Amino acid sequence: MILSSTEEVTTGGDASDSGHTWAASPVDRAGLNETTSHGPRSTSSASSRQSFDGGCSSSGPRPTLAPTGPGQFPHGVTGGRINPSVFATTSDSSSFRSHVGTPRLRRTPGAAGTHPAQTPLTDHTATSCSSATTTSAASVIVAVVEGRGLARGEIGMASLNLKCPELVLCQFADTGTYAKVINKIHILVPLEILMPDTASEKGKGTKLFKLITENFPCVAFTAIQRKYFNERKGLEYIQQLCAPEFGTVLMEVQAKYYCLAAAAALLKYLEFIQNSVYAAKSLKVSFKGSEQTTMIDSASATNLELVVNNRDHRSEHSLLGVLNHTKTPGGARRLRSNILEPLVDVDTINIRLDAVHELLQDEDLFFGLKNAIGHFLDIDQLLSVLVQIPKQETVQVAEAKITHVIQLKHTLDLVPRLRMVLKNCNTALLKAYSTSLEDTRFDLILEQIKTVINDDTTYLKGSLNMRTQKCYAVRPNVNEFLDIARRAYTEIVDDIAGLVNQMGEKYGFPMRTSFSTARGFFIQMKLEGVVLPGGNLPPEFIKVSKHKNNYGFTTADLVKMNDRCEEALREIFHISYVVICQLLSTVHEHIHCLYKLSDAVSMLDMLLSLASACTISDYVRPEFTDTLAIKQGRHPILERMAGQQPVSNNSYISEGSNFVIITGPNMSGKSTYLKQVALCQIMAQIGSFVPADYASFRVADQIFTRIGVDDDFETNSSTFMLEMKEISYIIHNASDRSLIIIDELGRGTGAEEGIGLCHSVCEFLLGLKAFTLFATHFLELCQLESLYPNVENQHMEVQHTRSVNNDDESVVYTYLLSRGCSEERHYGLRAAEMTALPLSLIQEAKIIASNVSQQLLAKHHSDPETQRQRAVYHLATRLLQAARNSRLDPDSLRMYLKGLRKQFEAELQAAGQPESMDAEEE
Repeated sequence: MILSSTEEVTTGGDASDSGHTWAASPVDRAGLNETTSHGPRSTSSASSRQSFDGGCSSSGPRPTLAPTGPGQFPHGVTGGRINPSVFATTSDSSSFRSHVGTPRLRRTPGAAGTHPAQTPLTDHTATSCSSATTTSAASVIVAVVEGRGLARGEIGMASLNLKCPELVLCQFADTGTYAKVINKIHILVPLEILMPDTASEKGKGTKLFKLITENFPCVAFTAIQRKYFNERKGLEYIQQLCAPEFGTVLMEVQAKYYCLAAAAALLKYLEFIQNSVYAAKSLKVSFKGSEQTTMIDSASATNLELVVNNRDHRSEHSLLGVLNHTKTPGGARRLRSNILEPLVDVDTINIRLDAVHELLQDEDLFFGLKNAIGHFLDIDQLLSVLVQIPKQETVQVAEAKITHVIQLKHTLDLVPRLRMVLKNCNTALLKAYSTSLEDTRFDLILEQIKTVINDDTTYLKGSLNMRTQKCYAVRPNVNEFLDIARRAYTEIVDDIAGLVNQMGEKYGFPMRTSFSTARGFFIQMKLEGVVLPGGNLPPEFIKVSKHKNNYGFTTADLVKMNDRCEEALREIFHISYVVICQLLSTVHEHIHCLYKLSDAVSMLDMLLSLASACTISDYVRPEFTDTLAIKQGRHPILERMAGQQPVSNNSYISEGSNFVIITGPNMSGKSTYLKQVALCQIMAQIGSFVPADYASFRVADQIFTRIGVDDDFETNSSTFMLEMKEISYIIHNASDRSLIIIDELGRGTGAEEGIGLCHSVCEFLLGLKAFTLFATHFLELCQLESLYPNVENQHMEVQHTRSVNNDDESVVYTYLLSRGCSEERHYGLRAAEMTALPLSLIQEAKIIASNVSQQLLAKHHSDPETQRQRAVYHLATRLLQAARNSRLDPDSLRMYLKGLRKQFEAELQAAGQPESMDAEEE
């Protein structure tokens, strides 16, 4: 065995430390950091990274595609080469983002030589489970196809994550703007997009093709012959590959011709680039329509900082950063997905809220679940490689397969503990997951694994630890040749330790044996009080590296021993692989229970994360009615920032007053308040508690925002053009159930045009029942309140203070929202006073502004009849609201109705009509 004195040294991103093991093909490993070269490798990445022979500039040995039976590859693909007419790319992605974690692209022969085709190469090295990053390298490939002729606008999509064996199918009718398609692709963060070559034929691309390439310039695009988008073949694929647990999806998709066509092209393409096929009955297949979640477009997600902070992408000051306390990569992915696509089904949301509430109430359950979940690896990624059958058998494939079986055993060992924690839970969702974990297949697979794998074999961090686990994973006496190979390996390791001891005695240096994935076994020495003869190490020591007082080096003999050690390991891995393949063939029919486990672990992790957020801040459980009512709501991101306690505000929007105009000076907090309402809405719809004393929401089917006044150089859009594009998108897509946030409109043009534009947009939105918050500096818009009964004016309060010494007036921002229109005038000039502008210039500006205001400001008045109609409208909507949502007992309801009556009479008196409700009834 390896001596205890041997130390492990990691000099870079060690693949086996990550908990996610993916291989590099021989081509790629030449370009990777050496420290990953001996780490565990997986089937899928080894295959996915195969280069298409020819046109590839990478040096080093190039693997060729293994011979396969007929039908394995598309026509025109032979011997590792692509016929340009089969896969032709239409965009050069040489500008692909080069930061860490982004995919690399390998070029392949292209059509006509002008646009070389590209095969994506994903960098599969990820972080450990305990510190899972929320935005990992892109690994999703999407196929998109649109109907032709009368079916134009009918979209079929299929997507598959290379790290997660789930095929997701979508089919829906989209508008001429293709907003749903673009939004879905943004959420998927694809590595590559596949479309039929007819969509981009002869440079005359369809509108959808042009929109996709404009919106995703950094994503590889591949055009595939239309014949591969075959719905019949797609249905055959799904019947062949879909795991029995998800067989009901066949009923959903058998008439969805376009998503089936996209699935056929995607699966054929994946089979080719990955050089492996998915095992029969192994994939999770799901169908998702477009009405099951709230639609949040990518601009709104950016404006609201849902998953990324706009100023610093590494900052955790985003909604995802606030809520993400997940312990597993699957949980982090699920949380991110839910934030970008919140739920719309109230029953499902309430079931989640019940589970979060139970976790907060039951301390033992909360901490027990947290401890159990934290030890799980990325089950999706493990499943992805277990269900693939490699077309080539290499040492890397063998080593990876051993690692995956060890990870599978480690994962299944954790199930009884998780089962025990959930045994006494009470809420429906936790009970459902508890029941799913009672599946006997978990124990059955584990028992079969233990017949071949040692009981004490487990997943460990550290390349040397994991190397040892893989080497001795298979039980002794299972294979005689394996036992001989292991003895040889042990003897070599003992010889290495003996050699290092001899060298230490020979030179009198404090040497010790160390190990790294890059160098294998080598010698380390720390010089403290030791003087080197002549100031140099003996010439026998080669490949010397020095860090402060630490020396690392090797010798020619040690290099030879390392080579023998690697040779012995290869033999061990090869024999172990044969044994493990036999094992996997017996457990393969039961392996699909891991889909249940993956779903349970990721959902429980997300629920724990939402509960953890509540323990840090004072959150309240939201209700769902037809009204948005938040008492003392706070901005969730501002609240988490160090040293900032945001001012809380009330919010009230109902069908009777569904359009709120917010005015106030610059820097008074309008934008922050608008974002706060939208963020609380999203938190409630994913099943989270919200930062408020009380919260009630109406479920929004879409959330739109129009925030910011920046030019967009990429699309050559001025501030005003950008405003017009965003407001046009809202007008074309908004519905009666939408939440619309507009912060400043018409600021990019003249005042008269801006006011006219805002007025017309407001009147259009007033025709909808959507909840709208409209912040503006155009005080003229406040007049809408006197014209429309469902408009309400609110403003951010400011206070004025005057200095005793020099009589200077200053403004104090309270950040409090109040009823009515802002009385502030020329607050832009007040902001200018805080800068270095000359005082004389500001004084002259004030005089001119005052004169202009007297001429332009509209007088706010309304006739008594309009006020009377407004009072009647408000009474009717409040009565309707009480009838729908009231939970009051009869006496309390009677008191509430009396209060409404008094309020109505007061409004009539204010309108100059003193008649009471009795007179009205007559």
